[in-house]
Amino acid sequence: MSQQYRSRPLGSDVALSEAYDTALLDLDGVVYAGGHAIVHAVESLGTAREGGMHLAYVTNNALRTPDAVAEHLTELGVPADAADVITSAQAVARLMADQLPSGARVLVVGGEGLRVALRERGLVPVESADDDPVAVAQGFGGPDLPWGRFAEAAYAISRGAVWFASNTDLTIPGARGIAPGNGAAVEVVRIATGAEPQVAGKPLPPMHRETVLRTGAKRPLVVGDRLDTDIEGAFNGGVDSLLVLTGVTDAAQLIAAEPRYRPTYVDRDLRGLLTGQPEVSEEGDGFRCGGWTAAVREEALVLDGEGDAIDGLRALCAAAWTHAGEGTCDLDAQKAVARLDL
Repeated sequence: MSQQYRSRPLGSDVALSEAYDTALLDLDGVVYAGGHAIVHAVESLGTAREGGMHLAYVTNNALRTPDAVAEHLTELGVPADAADVITSAQAVARLMADQLPSGARVLVVGGEGLRVALRERGLVPVESADDDPVAVAQGFGGPDLPWGRFAEAAYAISRGAVWFASNTDLTIPGARGIAPGNGAAVEVVRIATGAEPQVAGKPLPPMHRETVLRTGAKRPLVVGDRLDTDIEGAFNGGVDSLLVLTGVTDAAQLIAAEPRYRPTYVDRDLRGLLTGQPEVSEEGDGFRCGGWTAAVREEALVLDGEGDAIDGLRALCAAAWTHAGEGTCDLDAQKAVARLDL
């Protein structure tokens, strides 16, 4: 590994909103789910902003334009401008513009956010493989995207068009549960063509580059709900991260995380921006956080104590990550996690 592996969540003596100048916030599963604000999100972001933290919204969802996202956030009570929103559509459009001539035709499989981003980079969206596109841009198109769009992409790619994807998230959180994401749609086209797309979104470098260029962040903190996009993206970018448990990732998945998926901090929700983070310290053969102690004994994760459940999870992470080293913890965490009210 090029980076030292993390063996426990870190502590912070000051609120994270004071320790970092910019929060790079994921949207789905962090700020809202299914269009509705997640509990504590609005007031927490308002307090962080009033305290001087710059808030930027970084989403792999390429469906909507930054203007539409900013308008939605403002309606939810989180004032935002289009300039505060960075999407994977913008990242893939820049990636494509770096490789294609100005005015190149691009077959779009996705929503308006992708079309707007391509036009901003001097590329021309088209709707059919018969329009002679030189490339295909695929992004999340929402639940009503016609199946025929995948066929158009397959036709164009088989004729030599270069394939790009905004992101490959297999799932997306919604008000009713977890739904298929753009990654699932990308798999459809991959199966049909045998091709591989160039991908821009989190956790890959094009998205990090786009975010830094647009925000100018000096001390950014990535805030997300997914290990395989948000947290891995922070790891790849060499910046700190906060995982919140309001979206896709659950406690057992966090405990089992390999190094590139291990966040710097862990908290229930966005209230974690407004507080310091407790230290996780070694104690005997285990690790203590708050009123909890966790250890690996006889090849099992053991949790003792009481108090704030999130402290128990932090202690469990330290025990599991230390035991796993640079690998994945394969110990059964369910019994230990069952003691926590998360």
